Amino acid sequence: MTAEILAVGTELLLGDILNTNARYLSRELADMGINVYYQTVVGDNRSRLLNAYRTAFSRADIVIATGGLGPTEDDLTKETAAEYFGLKLELHERSWEKINALFKKMHANMTTTNKKQAMMPEGCLILTNDNGTAPGCCIERDGKTLFMLPGPPNECIPMFENSVKPALKPRSGVVLASKTLKICGIGESQAEEMLKDLIDAQTNPTIAPYAKTSEVWFRITASGKDEAEARRLVGPTVDEIRLRLGENIYGEDDDSLEGVIVKLLIEKGLTLSCAESCTGGLLTAKLVDFPGVSAVLLEGAITYSNSAKMTRLGVKPETLEKYGAVSEQTAAEMAKGIAETSGADIGVSATGIAGPDGGGPEKPVGLVYVGLCVKGRIITKALHLTGDRAKVRIRAVVTALDTLRREIIKI
Repeated sequence: MTAEILAVGTELLLGDILNTNARYLSRELADMGINVYYQTVVGDNRSRLLNAYRTAFSRADIVIATGGLGPTEDDLTKETAAEYFGLKLELHERSWEKINALFKKMHANMTTTNKKQAMMPEGCLILTNDNGTAPGCCIERDGKTLFMLPGPPNECIPMFENSVKPALKPRSGVVLASKTLKICGIGESQAEEMLKDLIDAQTNPTIAPYAKTSEVWFRITASGKDEAEARRLVGPTVDEIRLRLGENIYGEDDDSLEGVIVKLLIEKGLTLSCAESCTGGLLTAKLVDFPGVSAVLLEGAITYSNSAKMTRLGVKPETLEKYGAVSEQTAAEMAKGIAETSGADIGVSATGIAGPDGGGPEKPVGLVYVGLCVKGRIITKALHLTGDRAKVRIRAVVTALDTLRREIIKI
């Protein structure tokens, strides 16, 4: 069985937004054993969209279209699909009622154009949207299936999970199981080298690496006659990878680095505070992304200037004068200062040069120092990071979190 992904929207062609839906859908379809050989992006134009439908259905059994379900005149996905299949559009009363109720709940004014979102191809299956105003739909004709999903990922992904995946799973003819292992602290090439013989010999299960920002993920996928058999096939390979990569693996599947850290802190009864310079609050914000962090995170301080480092954290003037703000000595005093002044068991700090300016021969752009004060014990780490200002900052945050994780495990 083959599927094709059709992303609709001129903003995608212009590069104004990233086509993250296609990446997500491709992985999900692959996990179900459904082949995807083509992805297409087409603008908000009736004739080109109509031609895209013709082309997609000439080479795929299933087409999943995302975007173009809004209320404006250039939202043409449903209208053009109806034309392709020779169907009329009709008002779907329940969808219209739901749109009205949503606008009332938001205390927002609804325009007459919103009624367009409830106009559906006759005989289609309605896909409920619990996260927005645009319902999706499905048309099946002559052995071909078209799913139409909204463009915003926070609407597209839940609709796929709740409506499309259950419909497609019985058709795939293959039962797959997968496990994703998440690695931090070593690069993609080093991780792959450690698993080279496993990757070279892979058949069933398969091992697929994915490079992330300062992380590497390995998805191990197996097929079997049923889910239990597929999971049994995944197990030994997962165990072998765990044995080889050890503490470099921070989690699996839906785990996040910050979530793992928060759970470790709660489990060990430890509290944490952060002192940031070049990361400008990103480190603290990353931890706050995980619900329940309030049980362990006491404080986050952005001490960007030297005066803030001295007055808030107690960094010594002579340390700044002799070694500078970007130094392991300053990072150490920042971590110790935030731990002591906030009363936390652990203090973590980051200070560096994110660029694009401010670097020099001795301290180039991308030089970042991470400091930890773990119950009075000081650890520092020098990072030599690449990328633009944003990438240096996020890579510093990920490395600081991973360094923190490894130290918490030792306690």
